[in-house]
Amino acid sequence: MKKLLSLLVSSILLIGLLSACGAGSEEKNGSGAQKKVLKMGTSADYAPFEYIDTAKGNEIIGFDVDLAKMITKELGYEFEIVDMDFNGLIPALQSGKVDFVLAGMTPTKDRKKNVDFSDVYYVSRNMIVSKKGSGIKTVKDLKGKTVGVQTGSIQEEEAKKIAKTVDMKLESRNRIPELIQEIQAGRFDAAIIEDTVAKGYLQTSNGKLEGHTIPTNEQEAGSAIAFPKGSKLRDEFNKVLREKIENGEVDQLIKKWFDQ
Repeated sequence: MKKLLSLLVSSILLIGLLSACGAGSEEKNGSGAQKKVLKMGTSADYAPFEYIDTAKGNEIIGFDVDLAKMITKELGYEFEIVDMDFNGLIPALQSGKVDFVLAGMTPTKDRKKNVDFSDVYYVSRNMIVSKKGSGIKTVKDLKGKTVGVQTGSIQEEEAKKIAKTVDMKLESRNRIPELIQEIQAGRFDAAIIEDTVAKGYLQTSNGKLEGHTIPTNEQEAGSAIAFPKGSKLRDEFNKVLREKIENGEVDQLIKKWFDQ
């Protein structure tokens, strides 16, 4: 009888443990009510979207973080950030490790096959970054050069398209700072980076780097929030996102993080 009782208690504990292992979890707030905690996947190397200001601490901050706070608060959720390499974000959604992704991600056709996206919340362009005085100003100037891109990014896809008409060598790295380091070390001639992100590195390079925006006719550009296929969160987030865009709150965040 004691063995049976022990087995029963162990089974109950195991069931309780397994029920707490999902991507989202429940937490009690001050009033004792249950509050859903969502896991947000991001790659915190993408200032001003998401990054760590080491001079101020180890907290991940940025435009996407503030946007997540704004939306989840409105919906009554708590959220926590899971930092990983950019190319691991979609697999993390598919495996249930995170509930949504905010990482300056562009909703391309290929990505839409694997995840669902919100409306676009910010539109930017790509920039060629190189050493000052490199003479690289246009896509044509990349001929014969070694060009760096972030693995799994929209810039990597763009670079592959350019490489079909411009003879250049492509190299990929997991993090944006690695691309900058490779340029400074002379191993890369240039890198293709989102312009908003690139400007931050240009400002802190003490004039050693320069950047030139790549003209684009791309209609489906910009950043959106990614969700697992069929997630009910997509519609919930979209409703609040549209409201915040219409009432100007998203514009206020853009000014806070990009007009510096």
